Amino acid sequence: MNKLTLFLTFFLIGFSLSAQRGLTLDSAMDIAEENSPSIKRTRLNLVRSRENLNAQRAALKSNFSLSVNPFGYTHNREFNDLVSRWNTRETTTSFGNFRITQPIVATDATVSLVNRFSWQNSYSEYNDSRTKGFSNNLSININQPLFTYNRTKMQIRELELALENSQLNYAIQRLGLERQVAQYFYLVYQQQQRLIIAEEAYQNMKKSHEIIKNKVDAGLSAREELFQAELNLATSSSDVDNQRVSLEDAKDDLKLIIGMSLYDDVVVIPDISVDTMDIDITFATDHGLANRMELRQREIDIENSEFSLIQTKALNEFHGDLNLSFGLFGDNENLANLYANPTDNQQISLSFSIPVWDWGERESRIKAAEASIESQMISLEEEENDIIINIRKVYRNLTNLKNQIEIARQNVTNAQLTYELNLEKYENGDLTGMDLNIYQNQLSEKQLSLTNAIISYKLELLNLKIQTLYDFEKEESVTPVKTLDQQ
Repeated sequence: MNKLTLFLTFFLIGFSLSAQRGLTLDSAMDIAEENSPSIKRTRLNLVRSRENLNAQRAALKSNFSLSVNPFGYTHNREFNDLVSRWNTRETTTSFGNFRITQPIVATDATVSLVNRFSWQNSYSEYNDSRTKGFSNNLSININQPLFTYNRTKMQIRELELALENSQLNYAIQRLGLERQVAQYFYLVYQQQQRLIIAEEAYQNMKKSHEIIKNKVDAGLSAREELFQAELNLATSSSDVDNQRVSLEDAKDDLKLIIGMSLYDDVVVIPDISVDTMDIDITFATDHGLANRMELRQREIDIENSEFSLIQTKALNEFHGDLNLSFGLFGDNENLANLYANPTDNQQISLSFSIPVWDWGERESRIKAAEASIESQMISLEEEENDIIINIRKVYRNLTNLKNQIEIARQNVTNAQLTYELNLEKYENGDLTGMDLNIYQNQLSEKQLSLTNAIISYKLELLNLKIQTLYDFEKEESVTPVKTLDQQ
C-alpha cells in the first residue's frame, strides 16, 4: 500500500489508542473465550458431562449408609390365624441399620455388608407375656446377574464417551468462534481502512478544490469547474461520514460476538503482513482425515448405537440372578450377652427369567438398532468425503488468492502513479475536476481491493487450519481438545 495510506493507518491507530482499547486478533479471541455466550454454554455442558462421569465413578466405590429409627410404638388389635382368636399386641422398638455396599465392576455384581441393631419391648395379650431385649443381625449379601450384559461397565463407558463428545464439541465450538472472531475483527479493519481511504480522498479533494478555486479567482478557469469541485468535495465529505458510521456498526458487531461491553470503544490492530506459502494438498488432506474431531464424533455415534443394540438384544432375554446371604443373628436381654447363643442365617436363591413369546417385538427392535448403526457408518463416510472436498476447495481458493494479491498490489501501484500524473495535469489545467475524481475513485477502489484480498487470504488460511487442524504458518499441529482443568 502507498506510504500515505500506511502513515494514516498508524497515525489513526496511535491517536485512537489514547482513548480506545487496542485489540489484536489474539486478544479479541482471549476475550471471546472468556465471555462469549455460546462458549459459556458449551463449557457448562462440558462441566455437566465431566461431573456426571465423576459421580458415576464415585458410585463404584464403597458406599456407607446409616439409618436410625430411635423410637417406634404400636398398639394393635389383630386376629391371630394360628390360634383363631383376637389378640392385642403392644410393641416399642428402637433400631438402626448400617450398610456398606460395594459394586463389582468386573462381573456387575453387588456385595453388601448389613448390620441391624435393635431393642424391642413387646407385650401380647394372648399369653399375657412381655418380651424385651436387644438383637443384632449381621449379614453379607451378594447379588450376581447371570447371562446378560454388564450394565455397570456400559454405563461408565457411555459417560466417558459423553465427556469426550463434550470436549470435542467445546473444541469445535472454539474453532468456530475463532473463525467468527476473525471475520468480525477483519471487518472492523476493513471499515477502518475504508475510513482512512475516504479521509485520504477527502484531503485530495480539498487540495484539488483549493487549486481550482485559485484558478477561478485568477480567471484561468471557468466557474463551472469550481461548482464541480465543490460537489466533489461535499460528496467526499459525506463518504467520510458514511464510512465512520459503518465503522461504529462493525465495532458493535465485534464487541457483541466476543462478549465485550458495548460501551467500550475499541480499535483493531491487525497483522496485515502476508507471507503466501505453498501448500502440500496431500499432506493437508491426510492430516485432516487423521485429526478432524467430527470423524471421532461419528465414531462415538457408532459406538453408542452399538450399545443401543446390546440393550435391545437384552429385551425379553433369557437371564438369571444369583443371590447369596450369610449372616449371624444374636439376641438377649443383656447387651453384653448378645451373641451368647448366636444363630447362623443363610440364604441361597437362583432365579431365571425365560421369555416365551413376544410376537416378534425383540427381533424388530434389533433390526431397527442395526439399521441405526448402518446409518451412522454412512454418516462417517459422508463426513470423510466432506472433509476431503472442503480441504480441496480451501486449497484452490488459497492458490487463487495468492494471484489476486499480487495483481492487487500492482493495481495499487499503477493507480497511484496514474492519479499522480493526472493530478499534475489537473494542476496545469489539462484535466477537469470530474475526470480527476474518477482517478481518485479508482485509486481508492484498488486500495480497498488489495486490503480485501489480503484479508480473504488470511481468513482462508485460518479456514485451512480449521479444516486440517494444522497451522501451516507455524508448521505445527493444532490440538484444540483439552479438559476443563487445562483451560
